[in-house]
Amino acid sequence: MSPTPVALSELIAALGGDLLGGSDLQIAGIAPLDEADERSIAFLANPRYQVQLATTRAACVIVAPALAEAAAARGAAIVTPDPYLYFARLTQWWAQRTRPAAKAGVHPSAIVSPDAKLGQGVEIGPLAVIESGAVIGDHARIGAHCVVERDAHVGERTRLAPRVVLGYGCRIGARGLVHSGVVIGADGFGFAPSRDGYVKIEQLGNVTIGDDVEIGANTCIDRGALADTVIEDGVKLDNLIQIAHNVHIGKRTAMAGCGAIAGSTRIGANCTIGGAANIIGHLNIADGVHISACTTVTRDITQPGVYTGTYPFEENSSWQKNAATLRQLHTLRERVRALEKK
Repeated sequence: MSPTPVALSELIAALGGDLLGGSDLQIAGIAPLDEADERSIAFLANPRYQVQLATTRAACVIVAPALAEAAAARGAAIVTPDPYLYFARLTQWWAQRTRPAAKAGVHPSAIVSPDAKLGQGVEIGPLAVIESGAVIGDHARIGAHCVVERDAHVGERTRLAPRVVLGYGCRIGARGLVHSGVVIGADGFGFAPSRDGYVKIEQLGNVTIGDDVEIGANTCIDRGALADTVIEDGVKLDNLIQIAHNVHIGKRTAMAGCGAIAGSTRIGANCTIGGAANIIGHLNIADGVHISACTTVTRDITQPGVYTGTYPFEENSSWQKNAATLRQLHTLRERVRALEKK
C-alpha cells in the first residue's frame, strides 16, 4: 500500500532543517536523484552526483549550505549541515509512518516456557521457541522460527527477525536489531590436539551485547571459552561476519560484510572495518582505527588512523606509495637488466 503523502512543512516540523520554498508540496516517497519524480524527495551528499542536481525531477532536494542557491534555483530544497545524516533520520521517520506496527501477543504456534518472562507489549511470532528462564523485554519483537534459549535475555524494543538463534545465557540490550539467520552463542572454535585427534574445549562463557546494536543476516557471534564475548553499545555488524570466542568490540565500531575476527582480539571504540577484512587472534586494536576492505591485520595497532594492505598491511599512506611502486616493478626490473648487460 502506498504511503499517504506528507507536506514538506510537516517533514520540517519533525526533522528540522531550513526549507527553501514549497512548504505545501506533497511528498509520497524518497528516491535517488536520478530516479526521483515530482512527488519524491532526494538528497545530495556526495560531490560526484552534483551534476544530477540540475536534471533531477525531485520535488525537493536535501543539500548542504554550499549548494543551497543551486538547489533553490531548480525547486524546493531543505538545507542542512549534513545531508546524509538528515537523509538517515528521514528514512527512520518515514519507516515509522509506513511500516506495519507490531502486534503484541504470542502466536498460537509459538512455544513459550511457563517460567519465561515476557514484558509488556511483546510480540512472539509463529513457531518461535522461548525456553525456560528466558527474559523478553518490553515491546520486543521475536520473529517467526526464532529460538531464545534458556536464561537468554532480549532487551526492550529489540527485534529478532525470523530464524534468529540467541543461545543459552546470552544477552542483547535494548533497541537492537538482529537480522535473519544470525546465530549468537554457538560454541567457539576451541580444540586441544592429541595423538587421537582433537579434544573439544567446552565453551563456558556467553555473549553479552549492548544497546542499539544491529547485526546483519547470517552473522555468527561465538560464545566465550571462559569469559564472555562482548559487543558494546552502538556496534553495527554487516552480513556474513564471523566473530570468534572472547572477542571484545568497543562502542560504535562498525564492520562491513564477509569479514572475520579471530579469538580473543580486542577492538576499540569508533573503529571501522571494511568488507572482507580479517583480523587474526589475540590482537589489540586501538580506538579510532579504520581498516580498509580486504586488509589482513596480523599485529597490534596502537595508534588511530587508516590501515590498508595484505602484503603485509601498514599505515595507509605508506601502503599507497609501495603499491604504486609495485606497479612499476616489472619495468624497473627490465631497466636493471638492460643496465647490467652494458
